[in-house]
Amino acid sequence: MFGEIAFLLYLGHLLADYPFQTDHQAAHKAGCGRQGWTANASHAATHVLICGLLLAAGSVGLGWHLPLLPVAAAVAWIGISHGFIDRRWPVAAWMRLARQQGWAAHGGAAHVDQTAHVLALTLAAFFLAA
Repeated sequence: MFGEIAFLLYLGHLLADYPFQTDHQAAHKAGCGRQGWTANASHAATHVLICGLLLAAGSVGLGWHLPLLPVAAAVAWIGISHGFIDRRWPVAAWMRLARQQGWAAHGGAAHVDQTAHVLALTLAAFFLAA
């Protein structure tokens, strides 16, 4: 069941991060002030909604019996971790700590960002499959 959950969460992530992320969210989600936090929160909420819907579809279509409270905790974790990572400073800080400034200057931050998101999704899938 872990593999199925992880796949659906990753699919949800891809849907929320690419076709369902608005230009405004992408441009402002790391910004300061109300505009930045609103863009970040609405983008994270998109992840929560899509991942929640896919978990519900998995429960119906695949006969899972996932308890509601752990599912709510997992999708909350996905939303909170996604919003945190998308503030961009955590990725920049990691890349400085890991001495990856050269890679960061040549597009590496997007890869570290996506790796952090996949790690968060994997932890949620482990939690739900346990």
